[in-house]
Amino acid sequence: MKPAGSIVEPTLRLLCGAAALALVAGTLLAPTPALAKDKNSAVLALEEFNGKKPPFDPIRNRFFIKANRFEIAPSIGYVPNNSFADIYVGGAYLAYHFSERLSVEAAVLYSPNTGKTGVKNLTRTLLDIAYQGDPDTTFQQPIDRMSLGTAFSARWSPVYGKINLIGEGVVNFDVYGTGGVGLLAISKDVATVDEAYRSGESPDPVYLEPNPQQVFAPALNLGVGMNIFLSPTVALKLDARTMIYIGQEADYIVGDIDPTTGQQQVLEDEVQSQFITTGGISIFVPKMKPRLFNF
Repeated sequence: MKPAGSIVEPTLRLLCGAAALALVAGTLLAPTPALAKDKNSAVLALEEFNGKKPPFDPIRNRFFIKANRFEIAPSIGYVPNNSFADIYVGGAYLAYHFSERLSVEAAVLYSPNTGKTGVKNLTRTLLDIAYQGDPDTTFQQPIDRMSLGTAFSARWSPVYGKINLIGEGVVNFDVYGTGGVGLLAISKDVATVDEAYRSGESPDPVYLEPNPQQVFAPALNLGVGMNIFLSPTVALKLDARTMIYIGQEADYIVGDIDPTTGQQQVLEDEVQSQFITTGGISIFVPKMKPRLFNF
């Protein structure tokens, strides 16, 4: 028979080894504090791929922050879709940015009536053709000019990007869309054949009434634009929008009479638009804290 000490000693060694093994296994299997709080990158990437989690913003270290800032943008521009007169506009946009993507804006744009100076050659050509066809013509060319436009819109900026220009610097920009309502003041100019042109005293066939009628029309405002950031406070602004409204159809004959009723022709309403393109400088306030890097 073996002494009692010889049996106890192997047993103690076995128990100590088992305890050490359990301690090591518990340490390996138990989550570390970092993993308990945050999942590792591989798991996060897998969840994004499977659609369980919205993806992060792929562009980091924004050069500019718009959230909770005002944007003031004095601008000048042109209305290119008027075939009969040049219309130049000047005004300003004021916006407040709730976040990097959502904001609201108000716009005021004014256009001076430049009279005969702003009349395009197409108008002169049409009047000349009418006169050559009939020296007693009562042809007239309506010219609707925007004199004032206001708009109140929501702005959505889904696109933000950076461009590396020939490796010399990074240009930050964002693209936005606008939608809202507005009000237009339209100057109803009418060009007729000038009596001085009929008599040969003037080479210009255009005669404009000195006090054209002003009409006001509610409008639907739709547009797109871009801010190209020169600094965290200043950006180059490009904007294009259309103001859609209901206006009377054009009347090309002075005193036009409806042959069926014997009365003056009644003009119908139709959908019209003023397409406005502007460029300017956007100033963002309050001042943003400076970034350490421009990339």
